[in-house]
Amino acid sequence: MLENYRNLACLGLAFSKPHLISQLERGEAAWTPAEESQRVVCADWKSKPSNKKSDPNIGISVEASPQEKLISNVFNLRETLGYSTRRETQQKRREKPYECGKTLSWRTQRIQCQRTYVEKKLYECNDCGKTFCQRSDFIRHQRIHTGEKPYECNECGKAFHRKTGLTEHQKTHTGEKPYKCNECGKAFYRSTHLTRHQRIHAGLKPFECKECGKAFHWRTGLSEHQKIHTGEKPYACKECGKAFCQSTHLTRHQRIHTGEKPYECKECGKAFCQNTQLTQHQRIHTGEKPYICHECGKTFHWNIQLTQHLRIHSGEKPYKCNECGKAFCQSREFIRHQRVHTGEKPFECNECGKAFRQSTHLTEHQRIHSGEKPYECRECGKAFHWRIGLTQHQRVHTGEKPYKCNKCGKTFRWSTQLTKHQTAHI
Repeated sequence: MLENYRNLACLGLAFSKPHLISQLERGEAAWTPAEESQRVVCADWKSKPSNKKSDPNIGISVEASPQEKLISNVFNLRETLGYSTRRETQQKRREKPYECGKTLSWRTQRIQCQRTYVEKKLYECNDCGKTFCQRSDFIRHQRIHTGEKPYECNECGKAFHRKTGLTEHQKTHTGEKPYKCNECGKAFYRSTHLTRHQRIHAGLKPFECKECGKAFHWRTGLSEHQKIHTGEKPYACKECGKAFCQSTHLTRHQRIHTGEKPYECKECGKAFCQNTQLTQHQRIHTGEKPYICHECGKTFHWNIQLTQHLRIHSGEKPYKCNECGKAFCQSREFIRHQRVHTGEKPFECNECGKAFRQSTHLTEHQRIHSGEKPYECRECGKAFHWRIGLTQHQRVHTGEKPYKCNKCGKTFRWSTQLTKHQTAHI
């Protein structure tokens, strides 16, 4: 017993001699309560393979250190006296024993392995119950609940929970885009953005709507789409109260109130609220007409033009007036027509206060004040405020008389002449 006591003292186990002897006599383990969890040998631990001859009675290498002999003797003593091991105790408590699957040969490695197990998921968040192996991860996680953002951008002042978030953000200021797509060459600030982009080339749409089956490249696309089914419109305009499903739709709408037109045409300087509007406008300069009618072969700059044109062939007039029953191919024609019944004239001249049903009528009227005459006759050089004025004038040169009297067959250049003539038959 005295030899055992000395050996344990060398290992740094602080026990009084009488207490140690009484523990060994009772068959109890010679560990302090505080070190119990750290000094139990790993359940799956195996001794280091050795070519040395082993003593079958003890089960350790002949050349094992005194400390290892002592540890083995204590465990053999516990088993001899019928005391359960830690693994058996865990099973009785219905706890899953720690199995790391590692073969650890030396005592220091075993203790380190056990310490890792004891400290595993040691840090638990009081707010959400999430556990962490490392203190640094635990501290970073707590910032989510506290709202702490210690990493601040020197350029714009934006703050982040994590340093990695700041590092990624700073690339927006430096213009650095280290993640490049091998398919199209497009570059990105973040690796996650590249990963999402690559789904376009792969045709991968892993996010599917359970309501209608529509699939999306990105989770955000699905989230925005689902609001169509739920009717949720969380983005409301502070100016007029109009609500939208998507934040991008609200941003575009707000430009109506602010008058902001950030997308400018380099050819003519015309500016637009939306990037898509600029793209469509540029086709006027390039002459591109990618939308073709398969009925007659006519081409169009914009898809909406093709859609409206196809109604000529189909005879479809989906916009019907409830007041008079008149139907229209295009929604804008229907809206303009309704103003005839309502008397609404929303377009007012700032110079004289005269109001008009259509914006085009206001534009034409304003030329009277500005003196602008953009429509010029190629035959004689005479200019006009409006296109219809030029069209009517050109009949002087062509001799065209499209307005015919149903009573006598006489023809006229202008509708006003025909109207005046018809009074003679009354």
